[in-house]
Amino acid sequence: RCVLKELESLGKALYGAKLIAQRYQVQNCSHRKDPVSGSTCLLSMIEEGNPHHYFIATQDQDLANKVKKKAGVPLLFIIQNTMVLDKPSPKSLAFVQKLQMNQLVPEHQKESIVQLKEKEGLAKQEGEKRRKRKRAGGPNPLSCLKKKKKTTQEGQEPSAEKKKRRKRKRNR
Repeated sequence: RCVLKELESLGKALYGAKLIAQRYQVQNCSHRKDPVSGSTCLLSMIEEGNPHHYFIATQDQDLANKVKKKAGVPLLFIIQNTMVLDKPSPKSLAFVQKLQMNQLVPEHQKESIVQLKEKEGLAKQEGEKRRKRKRAGGPNPLSCLKKKKKTTQEGQEPSAEKKKRRKRKRNR
C-alpha cells in the first residue's frame, strides 16, 4: 500500500507504473495510517528472516544493497527488457551453510557411533568391498562373423531373378 501511495504522490510521470502496480495483489503492511516511502516499507516487510518468502524487484541500487544484507531474500532486476534473478548474497550463503551445519550430527556423536560400530564388529574395513572396474570390451563377437553365402539348388536362379525385375516408370 505504501508503494501505491508513493506512486500517487509522484504524479502523472509515473501513472503507468501505478496502473501496473495496482494489477498485482496488494499486501497489507503495518503503515496503514501513516504511509512511509516504498523502499522503507519493503524493507520492513522482509524483516525477521522474510517469513512470507517475498522477492524484491527493484532498480534502486540503495534498496538492492540493503536487501543483499538480509539473508534469504531473492533480488530481481531488469537488464535490457529481461528480468534477472541476482545471485545469492554472501549473507544468504552463510545463512544456508549455518543451517546445514546445525542439521548434521555433532562431531562427538559421530565419534561415539564409530566406536560402537568397532565394538560390535560392524565397522567397514578398507579392503573389503571394492568394486571391480568395468573395462572397455571388444566388438560384439556376432558382428565379427563372416557372412554366409546363400546356396540355392540351381546356380542360375539369382541371375534370373535380377532379369525378372522391372523398372518402375514415373508419372509426371
